[in-house]
Amino acid sequence: MFSCVDKGRTGLREIASKGQLRLAYFRWAVVTVPLMLLLGFASGRLAPSGDESPWFVQLAKPEIMPPGWAFGVAWTILYVLMGLALAMVINARGSRGRGIALLVFVVQLAINLAWTPVFFGLHKVDTALLMIGALVVLVLLTILLFWRVRSVAGLLLVPYLAWLGFAFVLLYQIDRLNPNAESLVPSRTVDQIEIR
Repeated sequence: MFSCVDKGRTGLREIASKGQLRLAYFRWAVVTVPLMLLLGFASGRLAPSGDESPWFVQLAKPEIMPPGWAFGVAWTILYVLMGLALAMVINARGSRGRGIALLVFVVQLAINLAWTPVFFGLHKVDTALLMIGALVVLVLLTILLFWRVRSVAGLLLVPYLAWLGFAFVLLYQIDRLNPNAESLVPSRTVDQIEIR
């Protein structure tokens, strides 16, 4: 089977086999999957998170709170899926809606990566909750836009949306259980000066 790829207004057409298209996708995935994992890891290292955070350890947790290791496993899987979906859309040159799909993906990714420093570093539970709410909307929009470019790319983001929905409920409960969460332990951004 062959696919025709339009080369813009020049009228040139290139014929690519399914194997060539798969190889092009694989080349993108080799870049996007590690990039997503690296960005997620870097974001997580900006502030101590999970059980490494004295502030987080002191918070009252809801009963639905998963064990700490589950977050690392879940986010690794989700970043791999995001990288694969991104590679599909990047590789879909000439597809209508590709540009806006990539733009919305980048915006949601920026909010995603900013979440850990806001929650674990600044201890802003209410701001982090708003960020997850915005992420739910943006990821839903990304799914719809990716679906229009490549339906499988949209499907790959569905677990991400489900996890964000769970995270929203979890964070909402944490916020209710800890009305004074911001003041439990000073954030890393607060200068502490000891006067003797």
